[in-house]
This record gives sequence, C-alpha cells and structure tokens, in this order.
Amino acid sequence: MAVDLEPLDQALETAHLPALSAALVHLTGETSWLRPEWRPTYTPLSRGETGVPEAEQAKMRAAAKAAITAYLTGKAPMAAIPSPEVLHQMMNFVAGADIPEGYGDFLTDELAIDGHSTKDPNWSTPELKAAARKLNVLVVGAGMSGLLAAIRLTQAGVPFEIVDKNPDVGGTWLENTYPGCRVDSSNHIYSYSFEPNHFWPQHFSTQPVLLDYFRGVAGRYDLKKKVRFETVVEEMAWDEARSVWKVRLKTPSGIEHVEANAVITAVGQLNRPRFPDIKGRESFRGPSFHSAEWRHDVDLTGKRVAVIGTGASAFQFVPEIVGKVASLSVFQRTPPWGFPVPHYHEDVPEGMNWLMEHVPFYDKWYRFWMFWMVTDGLLPMVTADPDWTGPTTAVSQLNLGFREMIAAAIAAQAPDRPDLVAKIIPTYPPGGKRALLDNGVWLDALKRDNVELVTDAISEVTASGIVTADGQARDFDVIIYGTGFHASKFLWPMKIKGRQGADLHETWAGDPRAYLGMTTPGFPNLFMIYGPNTNIVVNGSIVFFSECSVRYILGCLKLLAQTGAAAMEPKREVHDAFNIRVDEGNRLMAWGAPQVTSWYKNEAGRVTQNWPFALVDYWRATLAPDPKDFILTKSAELVE
Repeated sequence: MAVDLEPLDQALETAHLPALSAALVHLTGETSWLRPEWRPTYTPLSRGETGVPEAEQAKMRAAAKAAITAYLTGKAPMAAIPSPEVLHQMMNFVAGADIPEGYGDFLTDELAIDGHSTKDPNWSTPELKAAARKLNVLVVGAGMSGLLAAIRLTQAGVPFEIVDKNPDVGGTWLENTYPGCRVDSSNHIYSYSFEPNHFWPQHFSTQPVLLDYFRGVAGRYDLKKKVRFETVVEEMAWDEARSVWKVRLKTPSGIEHVEANAVITAVGQLNRPRFPDIKGRESFRGPSFHSAEWRHDVDLTGKRVAVIGTGASAFQFVPEIVGKVASLSVFQRTPPWGFPVPHYHEDVPEGMNWLMEHVPFYDKWYRFWMFWMVTDGLLPMVTADPDWTGPTTAVSQLNLGFREMIAAAIAAQAPDRPDLVAKIIPTYPPGGKRALLDNGVWLDALKRDNVELVTDAISEVTASGIVTADGQARDFDVIIYGTGFHASKFLWPMKIKGRQGADLHETWAGDPRAYLGMTTPGFPNLFMIYGPNTNIVVNGSIVFFSECSVRYILGCLKLLAQTGAAAMEPKREVHDAFNIRVDEGNRLMAWGAPQVTSWYKNEAGRVTQNWPFALVDYWRATLAPDPKDFILTKSAELVE
C-alpha cells in the first residue's frame, strides 16, 4: 500500500534529527548521515534541542526527504544491518556523547536491530515444550508487569492463571483516577519495547490513555480470559513434600484454594495507600480520602479544601482542582524537586507520529535517545562524591551545579514571590527524593489568591479541620491526603510462608531484600517483579525493569524445565553478596545520603527501593539465570 508523502515536510520539521540520522543509516547503509557538523550538543533536561545551526539542520532535512522518499516509493531497498562498529558510532552520534563500549550488545537487544531479542522466550525444542506444559504458574496482578509476564508465559507455552484484586486489567492506571493523573516518563519509553504506540497523543500521557494502551495489549494477546478478577491472594504456603505453592484466594463467591509450581508477584511497590499518623485523623466530619482512592462523588466546587502532602500525586492534582475550589490550603512537610520539562502537557506533533509509523528504526533510535538522556545519562549528576566537603544540599560538585540549574528554573517562575520560592526549593540534594516534572503549573497554582502553602507541622485533625503546631486552627470542608504508599511493605498484606513455615514478612523484619530484586532464600519458586531495590530514581521507565525481570524469571522456569528440578532458590551467600553490593552502591547516591529521609528508606535508614547502578547493569545481570547462583532441588535432593 502506497504511503502518503504529503506529511513528510511537516514531519521533518518536528523530527528529532539525530534519531532520524541513525534511522537513515539503516535505510541507506551510508555512515555519511553521522557527519560531525550534525552531531548534537544537548543541554541537560532540554526538549532535545541539538545545538546544531539551523542551516545545517536544513541540509539534513533536505537530504533526509530524498532518502525517505526513495525508500517509501520502492526505489531504494533497505540496506544490510549495520556492523557492531557502526552501531556504536550511531549510539555516540544520537547521544551526543561517547557511550561506553558495554552498551553495544544492550542496544542490539533492546532495539531488536537484527529482528530478535533475548526477551523473547525460546522454548522451541520438543523436550522443552513438553516440560513447559507440566508447569503451572500463578501470576498475582494484572497491571503492566503481570500482563507482560502473561505474554511471555504464553509464548513459552507455560500454563498459567492471573489473579487481580481489581475488576479489570491496568493496575495502577486503573486504580489512580485523580484529576491530572499522568505518567512522568515519556510514553516512548513508558511502553513495551515490543508493543510500540506510534500515535501517543501527548509526550506524557494521561491515565485514561495509558489504561487504554494496556487494555489494548491485553486484548491483542487475548489475556483477559486468563484473569480471575476481584480475587485477592490472602495466603500462600510452600508444600515441601510436593514442591508446590498452596494459595488461599478470596473471591467474590468465597474462599478458594489453588496450587501452583511457581508464583510470580506483579503487584508493584506503590499500590497500598498510606495515611499519616496524625492525632484525630478519623474525627473529621467532612469527606476525607487518599488521592489514590479519589472520591469522584465529592464535588469540590466552592469548597474549602485541605491537601496534605506535596508529592507526585499532589503535584498533578492540585493545579487541576485549584480553579474550582473556594480556597485551598496545601500542607507541605518537604518540597519536591521539580525538574523543568516545559512540554510536560504538550501534544506530540502529528509529523513526529508519522515518522514513527513510516520510517523504520526511527522510533527505536528516538527511544534510545530518551533512554540515555533521562536514565544512565543523568546518573553522574546524582552520584555522591565520597570526598565531598561542600554544602549538605548537594553530594558532589556536579550535583551542586545540577541543583543550581534547577533552583534557578524554579525561581524564574515567580520573580515577584521570593517568599514562596524560598518554601519550594528543597534543602536536600537533587535525586535525594523522587523528582517530579515541572512545566510551571504547580507554582502557578500556589501563587493564586485562593491558595495557601502551609509549612508548619500538623499537630492534629479536628472535627472541623486542621490545627498546626503554631496553634492556628483552619476549618475545611474536604481533606485530601496525598501522602504516598506503604512502599517498604513489599507483598503486603499477603501472608507468605516458605520452607519450614517461615513467614516472609517476619524474615524480612521491615528490611526487604531479594537477589536481583526477584528471589529470596527459603522461598522456592517465588519470583517478584518490581521487588526490593528495583526502583529507579532519575526518571527512567519501570517498563524496562519489568521486561528485564520477566525475561530472567522465564529463564528460571526454563532452568527448572531443563534440569527436571522441582524447586529453585538463590544461595544465601549469593543473595547476601548481592545485597552488600547494592547497599554500598546506594550509599554513594544522592538518595542514600545520610541527611536525606524519604520513602526510599526503611525505618532503619536503609534504601530498600532503589537500584543504584546503570540500567545497562541490570540488563546484563538479568539476561539469564546462572545455575551456580541457585539451589536446585528434586525430590528434596540437590540437582547437580
């Protein structure tokens, strides 16, 4: 079918030219697209402005138009796959930096440049297919990670069932429906690598759009028939004699019991709302609710509203409700860092979508550029210098410069309100807590005449409102809690009993740990997605981590099938050595600094959430399980 070339000129005006140059190397086989004068020089946190003079950009667009036209009209076939050396040149060009050598194989796999990916299960032999059919896996959760696990299990031919507490798929994008809810990773990396959407309406899509995407994926793979909705896992216990998990489910029709050879938990980290421990919280007579459980039946029009918390959710919903309430008091304990992203609410240009759809590999290189710029490329800016003797508001000279840049961007939004700016610029290092994306609407909301930012601590909630530590009482009609989640309570409130009846939560004792965030000694065939120390801070996409984890978990199941083992669990020494390395890494990051407190840390001050290394390191560590890392058992005997 012929492609309409009329949008091409407009598309080229909106193109990310470095990504387009790399795509044209694929089309033509010519490395002349990587000219030094076209190589970008980026500014941190920019929209991707290349720094290339407009005259040179015009030359590039003209040459690109001719090459794309030749390809789409059938006059020029696609060239051969570039060599590893050329691929590395392309990486350096698109990133505008010298990418470490170790990224070559990662890129080839992540972008599936040769048409294949190690993420795809390869259970092709008759023996493996037969062994796969003997397995039975229970997946807990039908959100982004649970659906991904289901897709890969289907491809491997492994029987499975999904249970989810909700009435539909989507996980966090089904549950969180507060006004303004949207993703804070660009959609072009917050999507499955194998299921790109070339028609995202905005760079950072809203909750309904994201829910439609995941529902669409579930539909294309016909997954809903495998899900038992409104079903909660209450308890699971390992049967050592039979090497199965016995699982008690609470369903709409009552209690049921099922068994599985393996369990994959895909319940996320931020799925159980946390209310603050404030005196009198239950005494308030008006409506009060958590932002993750938004009360759409409560009309805020003309109401006196209190918002407790200034984290990610409040940052999004406060600007949405401020225009309808009579007054709004925002209670802030510590301000968030808002990284300047002017296009946070902007539409994706139509021409950009046209290129994604019609120019092969453009979407992949655009995804790579985003990956580098907002993940591993930012890592040095939040890495601590162990010899740092500067102010405690930073952890290194580079971090201090990063801080000054962001603080200046915030201050520039309110030159006439130094009092307000002083309250919203954090005193902790950038990267110490979850950073948010700022296009100016947060500060615009706080500057309104009907809004008050309260930084005094809350002493109690009364029947009519809130009293702060200075003794001032304020009356409200509605209280909204934007106070986060029980982040360190992994897999809570499920009861999980492993070998010899050991309780997982008692074993962890508030300090959850797992090997590669997925497996724990004493709990065979229990695999976690988005488990301990697999969160990311500098605005990458958790979809990437989930894809790595699911590939590794499928590798574990494959290992069971290949060896005939009934159970596997990590060796204690492997598990402990890994966690020591992670702890050492986290201590050298902004979020691990001793002066920083956040939900990344547990009550003892240990970072239980975050991955402190480059994302490519997690990719490499999860390509396939090493049998030497595990105890494999068959009929209670070690399998050599």
